[in-house]
Amino acid sequence: MCGIAGFCSFDGDRKRNIEKMKARMLHRGPDAGGSYFSEDGQVTLGHRRLSIVDLSENGAQPMTSHSGRYVITYNGEIYNYKKLSDRLLSEGKVTAFRGTSDTEVLLESFEAYGIEETLAFCKGMFAICLYDRKEQCLYLMRDRIGEKPLYYGMVGRSFVFASDIGCISVLDGFDNPINREVLDLYFIHGYIPAPYSIYEKIYKLEAGTFAKIKLPFNNMDDVTVKPYWSVAEAAKKGQANLFKGSRKEAADELERLLKEAIAEQMVADVPVGAFLSAGIDSSTIVALMQDLNKGKVKSFTIGMDEEGYNEATYAKEIAQHLGTEHTELYITEADARAVVPKLSEMFGEPFADSSQIPTYLVSKMTREHVTVSLSGDAGDELFCGYTSYASVERIWNKMKGVPYFIRKPCSELVIHSPLAKKPIYRIKGTLLGAKGPSDLYICSYETDPLTKQISLTKGNCSYKYSEYDPHFLEETNHNIMLMDMEMYHPDDILVKVDRTAMAVSLETRVPMLDRDVVEFAWTLPIDYLREGKRGKLVLRDVLYRYVPEEMMERPKKGFSIPVEKWLRSGELRDWAETLLNEKTIREQGILNADVVKKIWSDFTEKGEWRIQIWYILMFQDFMAHRFI
Repeated sequence: MCGIAGFCSFDGDRKRNIEKMKARMLHRGPDAGGSYFSEDGQVTLGHRRLSIVDLSENGAQPMTSHSGRYVITYNGEIYNYKKLSDRLLSEGKVTAFRGTSDTEVLLESFEAYGIEETLAFCKGMFAICLYDRKEQCLYLMRDRIGEKPLYYGMVGRSFVFASDIGCISVLDGFDNPINREVLDLYFIHGYIPAPYSIYEKIYKLEAGTFAKIKLPFNNMDDVTVKPYWSVAEAAKKGQANLFKGSRKEAADELERLLKEAIAEQMVADVPVGAFLSAGIDSSTIVALMQDLNKGKVKSFTIGMDEEGYNEATYAKEIAQHLGTEHTELYITEADARAVVPKLSEMFGEPFADSSQIPTYLVSKMTREHVTVSLSGDAGDELFCGYTSYASVERIWNKMKGVPYFIRKPCSELVIHSPLAKKPIYRIKGTLLGAKGPSDLYICSYETDPLTKQISLTKGNCSYKYSEYDPHFLEETNHNIMLMDMEMYHPDDILVKVDRTAMAVSLETRVPMLDRDVVEFAWTLPIDYLREGKRGKLVLRDVLYRYVPEEMMERPKKGFSIPVEKWLRSGELRDWAETLLNEKTIREQGILNADVVKKIWSDFTEKGEWRIQIWYILMFQDFMAHRFI
C-alpha cells in the first residue's frame, strides 16, 4: 500500500512541488519515497512506499521497465501476480525479474500484453499511473470496485493526479473553487460520489476504468476515460445465468472462492491480521483465515461502554471459539473526541460517515501489531444483508398496485398539507411518489425537504446509477444491492476504510471484493440470500461450518458511535456551535445560514435529530481547515 502523485505541463518548480505532494501523503507510505522527472520536463511522478511485498530496493518506485519504455507509480496489491509472473516467464516475455515485487511483474505485463489484457487478468486493489515514453501519454487506472483512491484534474494549466486530494491542494497555484454543484448530493448522503470531488476541475477516476492522457497536455479534451470492467454488467450477466445447484452447493462454492481469495490476500512479507466485529461478514473472514493458517490469526476489535453500541464481548467469544490471538480496546467519549480534529486532513474533502471515528481507532490499535489487516466489508451489499432492502421490497409491494398517475398527485397532496409537519407523514408522502423500487430507495434519503435547502446552490449532479433502467435487474433486492455497489460501497465504505487505515499506515484488504467472489455472488437467486428480514443466508451457511449458529444469531448493533448523544453537551457541543457560527456561514456564502440555524435549533431545543447535522459539521470543519 502506497501513495502516488504527479503532474504534467507544470510551470513551477517540479522538484519542490512533487516533494510537497509526497510530504502530504507521508502516512500512506512512511517507508520510502521516490520521484521521476522526464528529460523533456513534461512528466513528474512521485511515490510514497509502505513496504508489504519485497521490502528491498528492488521494489522501489517509480520503477522503469526493463526496456526503458514505461515508468510506473502504483498504489495497491495484485494478489495473483505470481500467476502473471509465471506466464511472462513461460511465454518468454521476460527472462528474469530483478526482485519479487508485484510492481515489476505488473510493469512488464503492461509492456508484454498491453493495458486492457493486463487489467482483465489482474485481481487486486490498485491505483496506477503508467507513463509511456514512446507514445508520449499517461495512463491512470483504478481497480474494479474502487478500493484505492485516485484523483485527477487541472490546477491552472497543468494536469495533476494523486491518491490524496490533499496532495493536489498543496500545489503552487492551486485555487480551484469549491464545487457547489455537488453539495446537494453531499448533504443527502454525507459523502461526495465519484466522479465528483469537492473542488471544481478535480475528479475521482471511477472504479473499473482507465484514463489516457495525451501529451503534451493542453486541456481536459486530452483525457479519455474508458471502462474495462463494470459491476452493473457483472450483475446483469450473473442474474442471466443463475447458479443451478442447491443452496448447500452454493455455500460450498462460496467457501472455496473465499478461501482462494483469503489465501492470496494473506501473502505478505510483513505481519497480517484481521478486523473482527461480532457480525457475520468479519467473522466469516476470520474463521476462514484461521482454518487456512497453521498458527493463530491475529484479530482486533474495539468496544465502548455505551449500551446499544458495544459488540466487543461477542467478538471476544467468537475469537475464543476460533482460537485467534485476539486484541480488544475499549474507547471512551474522550478517545472519540480526540479523533474529530484529525478528520478533515485525513479525508481531504467533506466526509461524514460517523463510523469513521471507531474505524480510525481500531485501525490505530491494529497497526501497533500488524501492517496488513483483512476486513469483512461488502457482505451486506453482495449477499443482501441490509434490512433496508427488505423494507423497500415490502413498501413497494404495497404501493405497486396503485398506478403512478394516481400515486403522484396523492404524494404531492400529502407533502404540501399540514400533515407533512409530522415526519412520519412527510416520509410516507414522499415515498408514495416513487416511480419504482429503485426510485423508492433514492426517495428514502430525501424525505426531509430541508436537506436540499442547506446549500445555497441547487446542484445538477446526477446519481451514478440514474443511467440504467430501474428494472435493469428483474428482482427488486438485486437492483438496490447494485445501486449500493455502484455508489454507497465505493464512495462511503471503502473511502472510510482506506483513509482511516492509511492515516496510521495500515494496509486493509477486502477478500469479498475478489473478482471471482463478486461475479459469483451475482449469480445467486434471491432465495439463497434472503428469507423475510433475514439476509446473507448463503454466507451464514459458510460461517456456521466454523461458528455455532446460536453464537451469531443476535441483533446487529453496528460499528458506530452515539454522536447524537455526545453533541448534546460538553466539548463536542462547544466545537459544533463554533463551526455553526451564523456570521461565519453567512460570510462564506455557501450554505443557507437560516436553514442551518433551524436544523441546529430543532436539535438543541426540540430534540429533533437529523443526520445532516453531522454532515454540516464535517463540511464546516473542512472549510475551517482549508483556509488555515
